[in-house]
Amino acid sequence: MKLLVTGGAGYIGSIVTRQLLAAGHQVEVLDDLSKGFRDNVPDGVVFHQLSIHDVAQVLTPDAGFDGVLHFAAKISVEESVSKPGLYWDTNVRGTLDLLDAVRAAGTPRLIFSSTGTVHGNVSGDDPAAKITEDAPVGPTNPYSSSKLMIDLMLTGECGASQLGAVSLRYFNAAGASLSDAGHLGERHDPETHLIPIALQAAAGDRDEFFLFGDDYDTPDGTCIRDYIHVEDLATAHLLALEHTEPGQHKIFNLGNGNGYSNKQVIDVVREVTGAKLPVTLAPRRDGDAVVVVASSEKARRELGWVPARADLHAIIADAWTFYQYDKGRS
Repeated sequence: MKLLVTGGAGYIGSIVTRQLLAAGHQVEVLDDLSKGFRDNVPDGVVFHQLSIHDVAQVLTPDAGFDGVLHFAAKISVEESVSKPGLYWDTNVRGTLDLLDAVRAAGTPRLIFSSTGTVHGNVSGDDPAAKITEDAPVGPTNPYSSSKLMIDLMLTGECGASQLGAVSLRYFNAAGASLSDAGHLGERHDPETHLIPIALQAAAGDRDEFFLFGDDYDTPDGTCIRDYIHVEDLATAHLLALEHTEPGQHKIFNLGNGNGYSNKQVIDVVREVTGAKLPVTLAPRRDGDAVVVVASSEKARRELGWVPARADLHAIIADAWTFYQYDKGRS
């Protein structure tokens, strides 16, 4: 298939692009490089340095794209709380511009990078509870709200046309893609995700490492998340491309089904790196859900998707390998 990857110079988009190419697809990448990196895009891949708002310049009726994988978005929970308008503009209006282009071009399939946090605190006080696709939605911040809005937009668009769409709701992507061709991993600036921040601190590249809240209603008082290896996520995108149906919008939750607290993650980072990793306790952050753990039974059943790298230690070890690699080339 000929595929357009929006946000393909970013963390997940670049790793999906790598897997698409390995599977024999023809790929073009659109990214404005506001957060992505040009060197994440493989040599020989057609690259368009454009805003998602300008996607119609690439996704034209005569371009012949068979599908779009849509990653272009703002992704910081904390930033979304202070700058919600930025998230409505980039994520929501940007996707509306994409859908206008998809409709005009007659592109038949779209895979969307959604998030499990659209469900908010649905797990409640029970860390063993796992979130299914049918669970209630209740975003706790503008970032999650913007993703839910897009899911709803896709449902409406598919109902009004022959577009076949799939939303993949991620539950905390982590890890890295390690390859002789070069490693790909998280390079956010500023970094906002727990594992890479902890690795920065372990390497001595961060003055202080903050733990935001230890008074949540969980066994050790810290938030619980479901971490999934980024290469397992990428595999799900390739499978989703084969399971779109005209006029239908399908939603799949993607996680390992195992909840790890922030304190547990910190302990594994210490094991992997050998660092003491001192922690500074800080107040809770606005918008953080308490427990977010996925049920991925639907994806396993309908897509045939099975996570191959579910162990948290292995996920963090890959992230640590990438961090050292990236630091060594800078």
